Amino acid sequence: MRIMNRKSSHSTNKVNLVTANNKGCKISEEYRSIRTNFLSSIKDQESKALIVTSPNYGEGKSTTAANFAISLAQLGKKVLLIDANLRNSTLHFSFKKSNYVGLSSVLLGRTILEESIIESEIIGLDLLTSGPDPFNPADLLGSHLMKTLIETATEKYDLVLIDSPPALEFTDTKIIANHCDGVILVIQWGKTKSNDVIHAQKILSDSTKLMGVILNDRK
Repeated sequence: MRIMNRKSSHSTNKVNLVTANNKGCKISEEYRSIRTNFLSSIKDQESKALIVTSPNYGEGKSTTAANFAISLAQLGKKVLLIDANLRNSTLHFSFKKSNYVGLSSVLLGRTILEESIIESEIIGLDLLTSGPDPFNPADLLGSHLMKTLIETATEKYDLVLIDSPPALEFTDTKIIANHCDGVILVIQWGKTKSNDVIHAQKILSDSTKLMGVILNDRK
């Protein structure tokens, strides 16, 4: 199934949490529409761990991941949002949380998952920030600990959303996809090239299934 929505977002290191800050605006309503389409599409399926990615940087994937997670929590879902972009993390800025420990800390064995998860200001939404930048992101994301982490998280949460690096920039997303139930691809109106979309789909298709495409119309 494809989820086609046009919405505006903001390209800064701190993404706009519009669904939390302005629930009544048109953009928040469009995120709720995305939520409805998504939940309808997985009604009878086991889809608990999902990647949110884009072909390239600057196409709105982190904004989408954060606001989609918020909209799901607002519906009463228990959601864990993971920042798996170990090269260029953003979510701790957006939610105004510490990044002293996070995903990289868990994967390096310096702490455990339960001690690294942070409660957000949104009821039902927890965060696992990226943690300190590691020297070997791809190796950590491909480790058995990453697989175990996702399995543990899906047992405790209704949905686990993973904000990953762009699919065409690094191998990280394809590596993570092997442990997930599906991927949501974010593309930007007027910027993302059709060949890049096709290439990204091809890269990920043998690792997981495409759950939806979100068309991001940035003003």
